[in-house]
Formats: sequence, C-alpha cells, structure tokens
Amino acid sequence: MTARADTPLARFAGDFVKSPTAVAAGIGLIVIALAAIFAGTVAPQNPYDLAQITILDGTLPPGSEGFDGFHYLLGSDEQGRDMYSAMIYGLRISLFVSFVAVGFAVMVGLVLGLLAAWRGGWVDGLIMRIVDIQLSFPALLVALLLLAALGKGVDKVILALILVQWAYFARTVRGAALVEIRKDYVTAARSLALPGWRILFGHLLPNVLPPVIVIATVQVANAIAIEASLSFLGVGVPITEPSLGLLIANGFDYLLSGRYWISFYPGVALLVTLVCINVVGDHVRDILNPRLSR
Repeated sequence: MTARADTPLARFAGDFVKSPTAVAAGIGLIVIALAAIFAGTVAPQNPYDLAQITILDGTLPPGSEGFDGFHYLLGSDEQGRDMYSAMIYGLRISLFVSFVAVGFAVMVGLVLGLLAAWRGGWVDGLIMRIVDIQLSFPALLVALLLLAALGKGVDKVILALILVQWAYFARTVRGAALVEIRKDYVTAARSLALPGWRILFGHLLPNVLPPVIVIATVQVANAIAIEASLSFLGVGVPITEPSLGLLIANGFDYLLSGRYWISFYPGVALLVTLVCINVVGDHVRDILNPRLSR
C-alpha cells in the first residue's frame, strides 16, 4: 500500500493540499467548471430561448420579480434575460473557447518545439524566427488582426487564439528538449537505433511536459482574458453565443444610468474565474519547479 501511495500523482496531490489558498481556488474552479458544463440544469432560465424571456422584464434590479412571477436574483438585462442564467451560459462559452484553443495550441507547440530541438540547423532557425516575430507583437493585437480577416464566430476566435498562443509552447518545449537531448538516456536510445519519432514522443515528450503544464494553466487564463477583450470590442463571439466579455459589453452603456448589475456581475464572474485559474497555476508551478517558489 505504501508503494502505491508514493506515486508522483499522490505526491503532487499531497503537496497541493498543503496550501489552503490553492485548495480554495481549486474548489472554486471545479464549481465554476461544473456550473458551465451543466448550465442547462443549473441555470433557472435559458436566456437565449425567446420563449422564456420577455422584454417587459428588461433592466430589473437584483431581487426583483418579473411580469410572470420569475424571480431575478441578479437582475435582468435590457432584453429581459436573467443575469444569473446569462452568466452561467457565458461562462460555458468562455471556458470552452479557452480550453479548446489552449489544447490545440499545446499540440502545435509540442510538435514544432520538439522538431526544432531535434533537427536543429535551418529547421530550428526557421521555427524560432517565426516564434520571435510573433511574440514581438501583443497577443491581443494579433488576435484583432486575425479576426478582422476571419470574421466573428466561436470557431474563428478559437483559431485566432491557437495562432496567438502556440509560440509560447514551442519556445518552452524547445528549451526543455535541448536540455534533455544532451542526457544519457537520449544517447542510449540513439545508440539502439530507435526511430526518431519514438525518441521524440516516447522519451523526450514525458520529460518536457512539466513546464508545458505550467505554461498551459497561465495561457488558459490569458485565453479567457483575450476572448473577453475581443468580445467586449465586438469582434469575438456572436451575440447569439455570448461570453462573459460580450455580457459586460452589453451593460456598458447602462452604467451611467445606475443599472450597474448588467456589467458588474459578469465582470465579477470573469475576475473570480481568472483569479482561481492563476492561483491554481502558480501553485502547480511551485510544486513542479520548487526553485521558482517564493
């Protein structure tokens, strides 16, 4: 039993629960993710079903009762949509876009980073010059230019985020792989005449994953923030599939009139989500690389 308990996963879990802040952030992130996944069950209203909303309930303050007796816990927006329900559905879009985009960006970055480190020469130079050029521009600016050419849509935003973020992973993987390539186990694998793809994905890949996991947690938060910024500017997701950023933008014009809740509550949900992801990511980084721990 002791041998089984002393696994890398068990040690990681043991180190993680030592931080009450990280545990609280992790629980908060799990609750947010479950609420987003089961939005159709958790939300008392489908805010984008025209049969369930009425314009007569527009801009009701928090705690109000609607025309048909529906109780608006966090108020309603100008179209009569329940803000609590809209936030949960908005979270689902924001999390879906960010996790899918980062997942594909990780795959692209892994392949290109490993290839650059393994082949070296002009292949390494070409890939790294592309990475340097891309990282020299702000990510939000590059995403804006891409969406200006691609147009609106959830799939367009995901593609733009992949093209923006893959370079971070490629550079990280290349640096870690260059260190691993000089080690004895890679030399032994080469002496056995193992195929290059087997050495790359069977030997190098498991040893370059820890820094990638750390970067991925940071980039998920960045992807949510970038997507929210793009949607706030009106070039991200369409109005039929609004994220938290678009919900904030919808209530921006009503702030000066005192109807703060239309933007305030989605903004709080966005802030809490980003804080939870960043706290969990920082603690994962400290566990995987104790030298970076404060």
